[in-house]
Order: sequence, then C-alpha cells, then structure tokens
Amino acid sequence: MSAIERQQYLQKITQRLVTFTGAALVLIALGLYGFIKINSCDPAEICKERSYLVLLVFVSGLLGGFVSIQQRLPSIELDELKVLSSSWVSITLIPINGGIFALVLMLMFAGHIIQGQLFPVYPDTFAISDAKTFFIWLEKAYPENGVDIAKLLFWSFVAGFSERFVPQIIRKTSSEIIEEKQKQP
Repeated sequence: MSAIERQQYLQKITQRLVTFTGAALVLIALGLYGFIKINSCDPAEICKERSYLVLLVFVSGLLGGFVSIQQRLPSIELDELKVLSSSWVSITLIPINGGIFALVLMLMFAGHIIQGQLFPVYPDTFAISDAKTFFIWLEKAYPENGVDIAKLLFWSFVAGFSERFVPQIIRKTSSEIIEEKQKQP
C-alpha cells in the first residue's frame, strides 16, 4: 500500500508544480505582452530600446527551482510527501525562491560583486539616483553581449536549481567584508 500511496502523492505534487509553473509562465507572458502592447511605439514616435531581461532571469530561476524539486521528489520520505501534497505554499515556494535568488544573483553581477570569465559582464553606464532612473535601469540594463546574456540565464537557472547557491555567496561576501573591516586600523 505504501508504494501506491507514495506514487499518488508524487503525482499530486507534480500536478501542482506543473500547474503553478505553467500558470506563472502564462501570467508573465501575458503581462509582458500587455506591457509591450501598452508601451508600443506609434509610427511617428521614435522607439526606445527595451529589455525585459529581468523577467527572463526570474523565469530561468523559477524553472531551475521547478527542475530541482522534481529531481528531489523521488527521494523524499512518505510523511513529507503527505505534507507537501496537501500544501500549495510548500510546493510553490521552491520555484518562487528560485526566481528571487536569480534576481538577487543578477544584481550581484550588475554590481560587480561577482566577477570572472564564467560570469556575465554589465557595463557601468547607468547612474541611478531616484525611482525613475531605477526603472529605466530595469528596462534597459543588460549584459554587454549575447554571450553574457547566455551566461546570465544559465546562472539564473543554477540559482533556482541550487537553493543554497545564492545564500552561500551572500554569506561568503558578508564574511569577507567583515574580515576586511576588522583588518583596517
């Protein structure tokens, strides 16, 4: 009976994950389409360059979280499966955290906190001084080239897939800053 019960819980959790992730992707796509439609250029107007990379970063993290939980489900104990199958919050929190971690990681790349050949490079062309310039940055800030965009989306997926990745970077960076301050006279 426990093998059948286990399979039923796995199916219920998977259905909820697929439903949530699919709904989130559809809502993001519709929101993006609506935003583009509302802000589309008139023929007489000069079109501004726009980037919705922030949404793609969130989606990459969301998908990373989805794949991560899917891979872990078969090894989860029956009691935990029972709890997960009865709670939408517990199931959807992992992909949502993945999207949030991907956005935090993007900010770390843009702020040059994480640098190296494996990571995307952002140009230092924006001066953010208020809410308006922040939203302009969100709309137009993107890595230097297509290769760096691919790196950003890859690392965004990793941030969602490995839920400890971004918190470990934050802890390590915080520790390094504290150590540097303690060394100063």
